[in-house]
Amino acid sequence: MTITATFTLTDHDGNPVTAETYHGSWVVVFFGFTHCRMVCPRALTRLSTVLDAVDNPITALYITVDPDRDHPVRMRSFLKDYPHFTGLTGSTEDIDTAKKAFRVFARRKDDPQDPDGYAVPHTAITYLLNPAGQYAAHFLDSHPTDDLITQIRALTG
Repeated sequence: MTITATFTLTDHDGNPVTAETYHGSWVVVFFGFTHCRMVCPRALTRLSTVLDAVDNPITALYITVDPDRDHPVRMRSFLKDYPHFTGLTGSTEDIDTAKKAFRVFARRKDDPQDPDGYAVPHTAITYLLNPAGQYAAHFLDSHPTDDLITQIRALTG
């Protein structure tokens, strides 16, 4: 899988960040959005469990696929339940660039159950970047939690 792991975004505290901001640390990246009803909360809970279990320090990034709604304040509020994660957002163009770099699919579609009338189905993959900011591995949403802990420990140890 060819992942270039490049982005220029804004963190949930309003600070500009790039992929280089996180060089020097192992990084997990997950794409999602704050209005997601099932996949994202489940993935963030699972990844929080993994990060608690892995002894090595790992930076966790949650990049929105819904920049129209997910501004920094909304991201920060949403991620209070997932303190390992820093939320990243930006313009539609900046998010599209990040999605392309990570080969993430996300497309807005009508959803009458959402108060705003739409949802954003998206790729549910966790990416692991090494301290040089290079792709190290990816894990599908269906990957068993215990195996994910073992593999991330082995890769980051």
